[in-house]
Amino acid sequence: MLPANIGSMQTVEEKAWAKINLTLDIIGKRPDGYHELLTVFQALALHDTLSLSRNNTGMITLSVGNAPLPTDGTNLAGRAARLLQKQYGIQEGVHIILDKKIPIAAGLGGGSSDAAAVLRGLVRLWRLPLERDTLYSLAETLGSDVPFCLEGGTALGRGRGEKVEILPPCPHFFVVLANPGFAVSTAAVYQAFRLHETRERPDTEAMCAAIASGDRSAVGAHLNNVLETATFPLFPKVGELKSRMSLAGSALMCGSGPTVFALFHDRGEAVELYRALQQEGCSAWLTQTVAGNLLEVGK
Repeated sequence: MLPANIGSMQTVEEKAWAKINLTLDIIGKRPDGYHELLTVFQALALHDTLSLSRNNTGMITLSVGNAPLPTDGTNLAGRAARLLQKQYGIQEGVHIILDKKIPIAAGLGGGSSDAAAVLRGLVRLWRLPLERDTLYSLAETLGSDVPFCLEGGTALGRGRGEKVEILPPCPHFFVVLANPGFAVSTAAVYQAFRLHETRERPDTEAMCAAIASGDRSAVGAHLNNVLETATFPLFPKVGELKSRMSLAGSALMCGSGPTVFALFHDRGEAVELYRALQQEGCSAWLTQTVAGNLLEVGK
């Protein structure tokens, strides 16, 4: 057990980066009921900001700005803090202030990234050893995307997405995100997905090769998400949004939706689409891809 007084630092700040899936394939159904995935993750500059302040009460408390999120035990950020506190026998508590910028329930991994940011931040705040295996194990219990969000950048995800292999950095893109203004049930999308009826599958190997060679055109050409076959019939406006954005750049649905992203080499073209979508009454964000090694940076 580490002592309660484990350092002089009182507050740390961590960024929680959004993510997209450049490819998302479903290999089959697992014995535990989850789907077996093969996916290429990519982190974005769009981020939440978390401020972590130590206290002597032993309590984990949370406040959220800019979003109607729960602050009780169901919030992933608070759960991450409690897991780490228990793992290392920390007697101190922490107050988490979450400034939310990543859209909620949008397929961008906001909750998972918040949890990962708390794990990274508390390693610094509580002066804990940077034990990757332990952090990844805790991250996996919190959610399938949390292990990737620990380090960010570009990575290949297997299993439920929790088995992460870091890839070379993806060539830089400007990214336009757009949301049709409603939430999509991930459970409903997976329930509607029919693996045996899926004809067009991602070429994950080709995507990884395109990333390794820095070939932007090939990255754009190999974008593919099999869940579009389930989401679009359930929510036609998501498909319409992708078709609209595909006129300007290489576009794909994020996760199970409803957000759609488009990639651009040229910032001017990205800005043009971003402004057009806003004028059409669509919620849109202009961002870019970012590199990883967040655990190294946070040391």
